[in-house]
Amino acid sequence: MALRAVAISTKSGISAAVLVAALILAAVGAVLWRAEFGSGLGPADWSAIRFTVLQAALSALLSTMLAIPVARALARRHFVGRGLLVTLLGAPFILPVIVAVLGVLAVFGRAGWLNTALAAVGLPGITIYGLHGVVLAHIFFNLPLATRLLLQAWQTVPAERFRLAAQLGLTPRAVFRSIERPLLRQILPGTAALIFVICLTSFAVALTLGGGPRATTIELAIYQAFRFDFDLNRAALLSLVQLGLAGSTAALALWIIPAISLGGGQDRPLHRWDARGGLQRWLDALFITLAAGFLLLPLTSVVLRGVIGLPQMPASVWQAAGTSLIVALISVVVLLALALPLAGWIATRARGGVEAVGLLGLAASPLMIGTGWFILINPVASPFALALPVTALVNALMALPFALRILVPRLRDTVQIYGRQAQMLGLSGWPLWRWLILPRLRPQIGFAAGLTGALSMGDLGVIALFADPDSATLPLQMYRLMGAYRMEAAAGAALILLALSLGIFWIFDKGGRWHADA
Repeated sequence: MALRAVAISTKSGISAAVLVAALILAAVGAVLWRAEFGSGLGPADWSAIRFTVLQAALSALLSTMLAIPVARALARRHFVGRGLLVTLLGAPFILPVIVAVLGVLAVFGRAGWLNTALAAVGLPGITIYGLHGVVLAHIFFNLPLATRLLLQAWQTVPAERFRLAAQLGLTPRAVFRSIERPLLRQILPGTAALIFVICLTSFAVALTLGGGPRATTIELAIYQAFRFDFDLNRAALLSLVQLGLAGSTAALALWIIPAISLGGGQDRPLHRWDARGGLQRWLDALFITLAAGFLLLPLTSVVLRGVIGLPQMPASVWQAAGTSLIVALISVVVLLALALPLAGWIATRARGGVEAVGLLGLAASPLMIGTGWFILINPVASPFALALPVTALVNALMALPFALRILVPRLRDTVQIYGRQAQMLGLSGWPLWRWLILPRLRPQIGFAAGLTGALSMGDLGVIALFADPDSATLPLQMYRLMGAYRMEAAAGAALILLALSLGIFWIFDKGGRWHADA
């Protein structure tokens, strides 16, 4: 087979895999070494564990259940702006979490649009903080993801099935029971498991909307033990608990997860003959409108409030923005240095390597890796002096599973199609990459680099552990402004962060597709 015949830098691929495993496992080993199992977990720790599982379960359940009618409506309705709306459903994935939280606060917070409207009609207001606030923010992030996964699954159904259903005169309920319900049984468990893992390791949402004895996640408990008490033993023990929960759930998710194409666009639309009645049409329009409003209102509030808050930003915001750009660019360079040889090695081997490497990134949260590396660095050097390099490295490691899922399928297809010709021409090593692989992988490389840069720009994980007042990134500086109740300045910083995150993603993604080979 061409897969085995083409030499794609096997040594460099193995070296990259060993390096990734060593970086993550070294952090896990440091946590194991520092954790004192005899001390056990206190009542507050068990409360944090219960709250973490509860909020993740509720977030996963509600996100997937609410996504069903939205995805179904998008699958059978075609209207002006549908493609743009589906594209916007991918925005929360690269949206900085702290920016989205500020938008959610602007809409649902104490002085938000919803409470203002409730007060105007004499109704009591709502509070965003606590369990319901954390779940609401997670639904904002994960409802679009669940909708995209379900919509992608709906689009894999052959159009002939719906044509046959129309010829048989099946009702919408019969179509759902015979065609769509079996599809949901296959796609929903993996979607819910994936969202559950994401919510287990969510830090910024819990930091801003949680807190307090009854609304503390494991990640937030690790941060509090680290920053407030400097209790490395307790932080290490909690990190192991978090690793066990996330690791076991990640293994389950990867076992039942549906196929995901992060870089793919819309497949061909299905031409549906069912649900042409007035009630079905109005219900679909209602679901699409509510989902679009839920997604766009917080983003609109960030832009509107950010424009007003720009003049009130301190100079430290611009310094933090420059720091974030440097960290993001370093993360992109590290990511490509690891992902390209690793993807080449995986593409020429049996399937399963992507899941094995991705499991490490899903199971080990940035906060856990940061805790481990702080323990390793602290005896020999100042961890605060290495805050930015460690943050860039961890951001690259967290983006690696997504990058591999983007790069490997295209690289495997390239080797299968052109492997024989490359072997006949004697191409191997760097010439093979230069003349065959890189030109055909440019769109995927650009997308992976843009995704990594955007995720790194908005990260508020490791830097929260390592940073001192002189090494703040823009998300951390924005959080500090929010903590000082300088909400106008924080809104201006949020607008800058949003523009930089989307901008770095667009530049890399557009650059990768510029004059790229088809």
